Amino acid sequence: MIPETGGGRFFFRSRHEGRRSSCVMHKNLQDAVVKANKECPKLMKLTVPILIETVLSIALGFVDVFMLSRYDDLAASGAGAANQVLTVMSMVFLVFSSSGGILIAQYLGADQKENSSRAAALSLVLHLLSGILVSLVIFIFGGQFLKFIGAADMVFTYASKYLKIVGSFLFLQAVSAALGVIIRCHGKAKEPMIVAMGVNVLNIVLDFLLVPTMGVEGVAMATVIGRAVGVVALAVILFVKVEKPSIFRLLLPWPGRELKQVFKLGVPSAAETFLYHLSQLIITSLVMWNLTEAELVAKTYMSNIAALFLLFSVSVGQAAQIVVGHKVGSGDFDGAKKEGFRAFRLALIISASTVVVGILLRHPIISCFTGNPEVIHHAEVIFLVEFFLECGRAGNLTFIPCLRGAGDVKFPTLWAIFSNMIIGLGGAQLLAINFGLGIHGLWVAMALDELFRAVVMFFRWRSSKWKNKQVTK
Repeated sequence: MIPETGGGRFFFRSRHEGRRSSCVMHKNLQDAVVKANKECPKLMKLTVPILIETVLSIALGFVDVFMLSRYDDLAASGAGAANQVLTVMSMVFLVFSSSGGILIAQYLGADQKENSSRAAALSLVLHLLSGILVSLVIFIFGGQFLKFIGAADMVFTYASKYLKIVGSFLFLQAVSAALGVIIRCHGKAKEPMIVAMGVNVLNIVLDFLLVPTMGVEGVAMATVIGRAVGVVALAVILFVKVEKPSIFRLLLPWPGRELKQVFKLGVPSAAETFLYHLSQLIITSLVMWNLTEAELVAKTYMSNIAALFLLFSVSVGQAAQIVVGHKVGSGDFDGAKKEGFRAFRLALIISASTVVVGILLRHPIISCFTGNPEVIHHAEVIFLVEFFLECGRAGNLTFIPCLRGAGDVKFPTLWAIFSNMIIGLGGAQLLAINFGLGIHGLWVAMALDELFRAVVMFFRWRSSKWKNKQVTK
């Protein structure tokens, strides 16, 4: 006799009925598995390799800093200062990588292969040209940039050496970004991940060989060599498995319409990211000018820890942008909408669970960085606020890429202007400085900014007003 619930009560079936029920349950389970495999694999197939690739990229930065710290602490600081300049300058490439990904994904979804290939060729050319231009600017004005951000004495000397080498070859990073976007838009995310693994191993080996004798210049050379090898590997993958070298013929005559779309889609997308980084830079200046040394240290540690919490959200958001682009390109708006909400649920569950684990282990985690009781106290309080911040960030890191994938790029930027500057910065000034809540008020303001924008983006995605932004229509 097999107990079963029904209408809130238990009743009993015969053994024969039990076996039949078991078969039905088994079939339902099989159907559910088949359905899940049909619905989720494309999103997860892209998310997991992108996540691994992102983790590898962060790990590579840690290795570089670790190797330089064994050589000279000031050398590590110099490389860090140079990387701030490189990060800002490389945001130029966001204009082309974001718009290129949107165009390619939608054209592929619409089965417009020639248009997709033309967009890919245009993306590669624009990345190369902008990369060369930025490299020249850094080569000529790199020293002035470093002085502007406050680098001085030996830090300036080390930073100049690093920036001169890595900055002069920044076009390699631009081309690598373009190649990766094109390959992933064709549903091949494992290949860039494997290339990233190889580049990481090569970079680590070169660090061990070059840093002891060459210092910061050794790390810079290892970075450049690794990127060059990565570009060659990605180019081989692209022109063997995805496209043909002849795609560049599609740029004759020059595709003025596609170029206009690139800027129309890319500039707002890049502006949204730039506004976020700008607000974070201003918030950092607020900390440095108005808060205590212990609060500054706590912010430094918690910012690095928080970077681990958002890794999955970033990865699933990038994957969702590709999937949504394909769906919108094919005219499957309902499917695109479901993929967006599915991506949000995945990001929210994983991010929230990770933060909860962090909250439970917050004391031993912070104690790994410092023994200062004041810093530990500030960080433990921040951990609690971090839960709400990451819930909001999970929404922004998924819904905003989904809106971009659908071609709706202006809406997130307009709301970013309001939320970042009014709620984020205004709230930071009000809570942290005027109300005297310090670093805790600062984190509350950042959480409110993320939550507010997440709610706005949720309703925008739910409203389906993004349907008329389709590029391929």
